Amino acid sequence: MKIKKFIAPTMPEAMKKVRQELGPDAVILNSKNVKTGGFLGMFKKMNIEVIAALDPAASRGKVKEPYINRKNRLPENYPPASDSDEVLKELKHLKTLMKEQKQQPLFHDSCQKLYEHLLNQELDKELAHEFTTLVEGNQLSLNSMTSSKRDMVNMLSEKLGKTVQFPELYSKQFVHLVGPTGVGKTTTIAKIAADAMLNRDLNVALITIDTYRIAAIDQLRTYAKILDIPFEVAYNFEEYIAAREKFAKYDLILVDTAGRNFKEIFHVQELKETMDFNQNTATHLVLSLTSKERDMKEIIRNFKEIPVYQLIFTKTDEASVFGPAINIARQHEMGIAYLTNGQDVPDDIVKCTSNKLASLLMEDFE
Repeated sequence: MKIKKFIAPTMPEAMKKVRQELGPDAVILNSKNVKTGGFLGMFKKMNIEVIAALDPAASRGKVKEPYINRKNRLPENYPPASDSDEVLKELKHLKTLMKEQKQQPLFHDSCQKLYEHLLNQELDKELAHEFTTLVEGNQLSLNSMTSSKRDMVNMLSEKLGKTVQFPELYSKQFVHLVGPTGVGKTTTIAKIAADAMLNRDLNVALITIDTYRIAAIDQLRTYAKILDIPFEVAYNFEEYIAAREKFAKYDLILVDTAGRNFKEIFHVQELKETMDFNQNTATHLVLSLTSKERDMKEIIRNFKEIPVYQLIFTKTDEASVFGPAINIARQHEMGIAYLTNGQDVPDDIVKCTSNKLASLLMEDFE
């Protein structure tokens, strides 16, 4: 394909140049206004820049020959790389627009709006389609938004309850919290400890093996003093086992771990060597809902050798989409134990339920 740029004072003159040089079979790929000429940056004139292309094989009515690598030589009059890249971007954009125009709505009116809302929430496409079909089949009146939205939340809650696990809390004596840096593990441990003490009347103890950050140790020690519960720091596996034995008579022992880049598999192996995963232990993987879904999935894949069955999602107050939490739980068959939505201890934490997830997913639907 021959591609060339033309500049002229007006579009008719530009088209005339195109026809003269490329012939009547030329195709206009892009056009825009540009300023040219002038003196010392002043008195520039407005012109029309047109990028046109001609397929010589098509203009002769012949089938285009297969591509043959001719030692990467560019044809004469081939536009500079910057212009060529601009043309390719424009072609990709036009191709996307054409695909969008060809796609027909899958549902009628407001149901299509619901389907698009679920996709914008990054909910799995198959689940979004199933739920919208369910709404359409039940003939909910989406015109009365207040009542219909409540009905949709209830329907979505029921559907999520069949596909997402919501485990019983405190079913194990020892609970490890693991996860990447910056997701809020230490604050989450303090919230769980406070909830267990104040609302469930459990005897709670804290252990930390996060010896990489002095601030994390001090933070958890401060929480322990405020809650008036025992606290131990374990610098190695032996001290960790000793702390477990020391707190053996407590109802709930929460273990804080170091935040690492668990996209690197060797950090997971390191963690595996510092803890005991027996039958009386539950491991909660803490993830932030502000993270990308593909990053969270990669972390979970790296944890395949550690028995993680519960998830905790933090920063729901900062997140704009909630579909990834549902997608991950369903795909990896993991339960969601908690959602946190702020820094306040012990207030900003809730037990995750299907109704809570459905409400978050539908919160901005109008």
